[in-house]
Amino acid sequence: MRRIARITAAAALLLVAGCATDQRNQTLTATLNAYASTVRWGNLANAEQFVDPAIRNEHPLTPIELSRFTQYRVSDYDDGSGPVATGENEVKQVVHIGIVNVHTQVERTLVDRQTWKYDPQAKHWWLTTGLPDLEPAQ
Repeated sequence: MRRIARITAAAALLLVAGCATDQRNQTLTATLNAYASTVRWGNLANAEQFVDPAIRNEHPLTPIELSRFTQYRVSDYDDGSGPVATGENEVKQVVHIGIVNVHTQVERTLVDRQTWKYDPQAKHWWLTTGLPDLEPAQ
């Protein structure tokens, strides 16, 4: 009888752990899709809400950075093969973002190397690498 109780308890633990992982994966997919949509529709300043609050507080966007976001329109957002897990609560992905300068109509592609971390207490994924740098590489 004790053996059956142990097996049942172990199965219940595995089921609960599996549900937690599944919920975390669903939350990741929803967060990445929402972020991609926000960027695709040109709401780069609004994309700041996806950045980890601690990082936002340490490095707030300046008025110049905010005005720079209005200077560009997003023409493409390609997340390639999607996120790759680098730890239990961390994923990385490389995104190619096409942007067009509204004043010069010059298009270019920038590479955004994103790191996302999961906060188990908040049950939320946060972007820890900040928003993409729109300045051309020197």
